[in-house]
Amino acid sequence: MPTVLYVNGYRFFFWMNEHEPIHIHVEKGKCHARIVLVPDIVVSYNHGFKRNEMRTIMDIIICNYEKIIQSWHNAFNK
Repeated sequence: MPTVLYVNGYRFFFWMNEHEPIHIHVEKGKCHARIVLVPDIVVSYNHGFKRNEMRTIMDIIICNYEKIIQSWHNAFNK
């Protein structure tokens, strides 16, 4: 499971058996979320993150969007 980013304790990663739509997982402590990236950035599920943490996570994703998408394509040869 490749880690794409590690920012402020949040780990952004993919599972190696992933499928489309393009998405990223994020975890910190016991909290975990899945965010779909295309066609729009949408929270697929959130287990434990507070609203302000999700805002921070979304800001990190937006700031690193191209890197995350490129990492997906590199990992899955798409």
